[in-house]
Amino acid sequence: MTALRRAAAVLVLLLAALLPPPRCAQDPGMVHYIYQRFQVLEQGLEKCTQATRAYIQDFREFSKNITALLGRCQTYTSEYKSAVTNLALRVERAQREIDYLEYLREADVCVESEDKTLAEELIQEAEEEKKIRTLLNASCDNMLMGVKSLKIVKKTVDTHGSWMKDAVSNPQKVYFLIGSRNKTVWEFANLRAFMEDSTKPAPRKLTLTHSWQGTGQVIHEGFLFFHNQGTLNEIIKYNLQKRTVEDRMLLPGGAGRALVYQHSASTYIDLAVDEHGLWAIHSGPGVYGHLVLTKIEPGTLGVEHSWDTPCRSQDAEASFLLCGVLYVVYSSGGHGPHRITCVYDPLGAISEDDLPKLFFPRRPRSHSMIHYNPRDKQLYAWNDGNQIIYKLQTKRKRPLE
Repeated sequence: MTALRRAAAVLVLLLAALLPPPRCAQDPGMVHYIYQRFQVLEQGLEKCTQATRAYIQDFREFSKNITALLGRCQTYTSEYKSAVTNLALRVERAQREIDYLEYLREADVCVESEDKTLAEELIQEAEEEKKIRTLLNASCDNMLMGVKSLKIVKKTVDTHGSWMKDAVSNPQKVYFLIGSRNKTVWEFANLRAFMEDSTKPAPRKLTLTHSWQGTGQVIHEGFLFFHNQGTLNEIIKYNLQKRTVEDRMLLPGGAGRALVYQHSASTYIDLAVDEHGLWAIHSGPGVYGHLVLTKIEPGTLGVEHSWDTPCRSQDAEASFLLCGVLYVVYSSGGHGPHRITCVYDPLGAISEDDLPKLFFPRRPRSHSMIHYNPRDKQLYAWNDGNQIIYKLQTKRKRPLE
């Protein structure tokens, strides 16, 4: 306040020195007027100073509050950042736990699925085994123990062919099929008539409507079953009495794509008959593949079951079935010795370890065909133009568990 008064006095003196003395300088009223004006100015300056101080004080308070708030915000920001970081860690941990639980759940599902699949497979295998046992449940429990002797019944100039009897219908008659591709069947009244061409009555000539392929034909229950020439896998059922085609089927499983035996140059499907009925043997895929065994229902020509056997077609020349067991005959280079080195039993009652070494009497060449007759328990074979009968030695199988 004193400083303001001093400033006002100085201002008055300056104005007095600078201004020319008015005519009314000696007038006391004018001096009093000027003094009042300076008091008003002084009061205005005082109010301005007070307002400025108040503003400064308010700003200081505001600045102090702002600084405090900023400090709090920094504290809160640090707390929030820490909280967010902790929350992110907890979320990540929870996600890992969820992933682990999901893995365990999927693993349990997989285990349950595998267990279920395994159980289904076991049930299917049990049903399959039951079906096979029912299918092969005939009064036949013999197994081959040896080829005792041979009898050459007839000799012809034909290297390939097949001959047989019907074990069910007219078992005395002999059927003679010459060559690997033909349609003429010769029917003889009995074995004696077959052996002696001059014996009466003369054979009956049957001309088929289709030619056969290979030497794998069989006669069963009055019907001739053969692989139709010119087809990949068609089996024809021919009625010998009516001389008509009774039925036909396509053998599945890739049949007919390769020779069934390496040393049988024209046979792609080999048919067989035993105590259980009608069978088919063919080679699986690949060069000299494994043999495939198929059980056929002769009445409908429906496939009852198929088995992939461990027996290979390489070095094989023929095979036959006896009591539901497949015996495959092998030779080296198509020459002797002729021996059975692979045996397959669908029921698993016989293995190669159960059998002795099975050799055939020495022959100069491989067999064109070997078929088993379940009625007289003998093998009918064709070897280098000779029609041969092999007598067999058998014994009972071990019982199934």
